[in-house]
Amino acid sequence: MAYEGTWESVSTHPLPQWYDDAKLGVFLHWGLYSVPGWSPQVGDIQQLLHDEGPAGMLKNNPYAEWYRNTMQIEGSPTQIHHEQTYGKDFPYDGFIPAFNAGANAADLDAISDLCASAGAKYVVLTTKHHEGFRLWPSKLANPHKGIYNAERDIVGDLSASVRSHGMRMGLYYSGGYDWPFNNAVMKHPADAMLAVPVSQEYVEYATGQVRELIDAYSPDVLWNDVAWPPGGNLADLFAYYYNHVPDGVINDRWIEPNGRRNVVTDTLTRAAGDLIQLMWKHIPEEDKKLTFPGAHWYDFNTPEYTVFHDIQAKKWEATRGVGHSFGANRNERPQDIVTTTELVRLLVDVVSKNGNLLIGIGPDENGRIVPEQQAPLRGLGAWMADNGKAIYGSRPWTTPETTTSEGTDVRLWQNDGQVYAALLDLPGARTFTLRGIDGRSVDDVHIVGSRAKVGIGERDGLVEVSLPERVPVEPAYVLRLGSNARWNG
Repeated sequence: MAYEGTWESVSTHPLPQWYDDAKLGVFLHWGLYSVPGWSPQVGDIQQLLHDEGPAGMLKNNPYAEWYRNTMQIEGSPTQIHHEQTYGKDFPYDGFIPAFNAGANAADLDAISDLCASAGAKYVVLTTKHHEGFRLWPSKLANPHKGIYNAERDIVGDLSASVRSHGMRMGLYYSGGYDWPFNNAVMKHPADAMLAVPVSQEYVEYATGQVRELIDAYSPDVLWNDVAWPPGGNLADLFAYYYNHVPDGVINDRWIEPNGRRNVVTDTLTRAAGDLIQLMWKHIPEEDKKLTFPGAHWYDFNTPEYTVFHDIQAKKWEATRGVGHSFGANRNERPQDIVTTTELVRLLVDVVSKNGNLLIGIGPDENGRIVPEQQAPLRGLGAWMADNGKAIYGSRPWTTPETTTSEGTDVRLWQNDGQVYAALLDLPGARTFTLRGIDGRSVDDVHIVGSRAKVGIGERDGLVEVSLPERVPVEPAYVLRLGSNARWNG
């Protein structure tokens, strides 16, 4: 069908089956920030925001892709690092030659190989992050930077490589921030809102660039960040995309700030932000989170470094880096990077609650992924080689969580008429029950990817499982409970 440029029309777009089936994608953050590749050693961003509030989060930002902003905050660890490493007068654009030299020679097939080996079904690349530098030959000049592009058409070359490896290609675009466009430096809580350019010139600029990406690369995922400038016709842009890519998907981060901006409103906004920071310790716990309000319409939402305890009615995509940063961070410690076990268990948890996992890795300026970041992805891929048949194409079941009689966490879902239970560790005893699973409804249990025999019985009305005497060490153990399993919890 042809979509019209109205919210009523674009909201009829169905979620494509390929995206619901995919379960796993890889998020690539690559830009000028990949050259310094540095951020301070702090916890994940949600914990940092909780503990220090917005101002503390901005000053100690763990996201290396925010380097351009954080290096301009007086006294920040990133500013201190920048001045000690490159000199106080070294400009951010001084990283352009090194980036171009590395990117021009980068082996993009090696990146695609890694993503495919992880079991990913799609890849999302940052085409323009908040720094404003573009990874494709955009013909639209930034009024403050001119043609601010990489020399290589990275978007085009990587899209071709990813698709040749049998994966879908998604494109990220930062519509909410373009720091050079309005010379924004985000130091205070209110800057999260005030840094969004709101001029008509920027609306036309951002809209034109997204149309360029749609026309040139037909992205399977259109992934905007933060917000979208007000004053344009966003529904028309969505219709333009859906009409070009009918089975494409759009994320949620397209909220358009409303209300007119002027000196008075900006001053009041800054005062309100400063008050929030001052009163941060009194803010309700549930509000001390990094969230992204959704637009009028989206195919899926994108919580960051967040998990849920219940099945979500709307399709969602958990997004996080393998470490505390999305971009490459040479300052990461081994303990900052997820293990294979943690990554597998995260995927299982997300899938059981109607989500996909978009796991982030950061190439350096040469397009290389450090071995420490590769390891958990390759480990996940090895696990998916045996268990992917239960994961891909799955849907939520009646309930997503339970435990064994030994207290081991279990995740539940269904796939092709079969119910699956993933043990997130080995129970303390070889024989145990699955709490809430009707023992009369299960007459056969198999370990996915194994021919080992599993004993089955009934105890106190629950299904009782007896594992083989020898079970290999795995990040998670997936049990197929058959097609008749019932929940009586």
